[in-house]
Amino acid sequence: MWLVIAALILAGLLLIIVEIVFIPGTTVVGLLGLIFTIVGIVFSYSYFGSETGFYVLLGTSLVTAGTLYLSFRKGAWKKFSHQSTIDSKVNEGMADHLNAGEEGISISALRPMGSAEFHGKIFEVKTNGEFVNNGIKLRIVKIQANYILVEPIQ
Repeated sequence: MWLVIAALILAGLLLIIVEIVFIPGTTVVGLLGLIFTIVGIVFSYSYFGSETGFYVLLGTSLVTAGTLYLSFRKGAWKKFSHQSTIDSKVNEGMADHLNAGEEGISISALRPMGSAEFHGKIFEVKTNGEFVNNGIKLRIVKIQANYILVEPIQ
C-alpha cells in the first residue's frame, strides 16, 4: 500500500509542478494533481492511522513547498522552456525593390489581408478594407514600413 500512496502523491506533485511551470492557466492538470495528492494523503490516513497520515501530510507539504521554492529560485525550469523571440516583421527588407503603381496578382483571398505575388516573389499585402478573391490583378497603392497597401485593378 505504501507504493500506491507514494505513487499517487508523487504523480500529484509532478502534475502540480507541470501546471504551475509549464502550462499555466489550464487548471485541469493542476486539479488532477491536487486530487491525486489528496487521495494519496487520505489513503495514508485510512490505512495507517492518523499519526502516520499526519506525517505523510506534513512531508508532502514540505516537499511541495521546497520543490516549488527551489524550482523558481534557481531557475531550474529555464532549460526546459523556449527562450527565443521573433524579432523580424512581415515583408521586412523584402519590399525595397517594389514601388507604388506596380502590378501583381493575389495568390490568396485578401480579407483584407493576404498574399500577393509581385516580380515572382510573394508578399503579405493589405487592402483598404475590401475583400479581393484569389487570382485578381492588383496595383500597389502605397508601401509603408512593413505593409504593402494594394487595390484591385478593374
